[in-house]
Amino acid sequence: MAEKVWRIPAEGMKMKQPHTVPLSRQALYLLNELRTLRKAGDFLFPSICSAHCAMSDGTLNVALPRMGYGNDEMTSHGFRATASTLLNESGLWHPDAIERALAHGEKDRVRAAYHRGTHWAERVRMAQWWSDHLDQLRAGGKVLKGRFPSRISRK
Repeated sequence: MAEKVWRIPAEGMKMKQPHTVPLSRQALYLLNELRTLRKAGDFLFPSICSAHCAMSDGTLNVALPRMGYGNDEMTSHGFRATASTLLNESGLWHPDAIERALAHGEKDRVRAAYHRGTHWAERVRMAQWWSDHLDQLRAGGKVLKGRFPSRISRK
């Protein structure tokens, strides 16, 4: 994979707009490894029914409970929420860059008419930072846990 970019055509996106995703070193490595494991077909994540069709978008939501997660703990869309939260809380990235990385458009119609930037250079750095951050967590990095009362009293 010479290009470090994943291009998603408009028909593959919820808002019917093409989306481009910068790929980190780790993502490129994993995609290349996956290519060596796949059978003949067009997709790295094929349908269980046909190697020529993409995996269903519900497959991950079915897999998560099989991995021990309850529906109240995690959904596939929850990974996006987690990434958005942690990227915003890091204070390292402009909120517009995070929103573009998640393929979110501008909600303010006037601003949307004028703000068409993709924040590409920042998104490239952010993708690599995110992969490095996940590697640190997997290696036993510092994970902060809050101490919350089991019951919130209302006065």
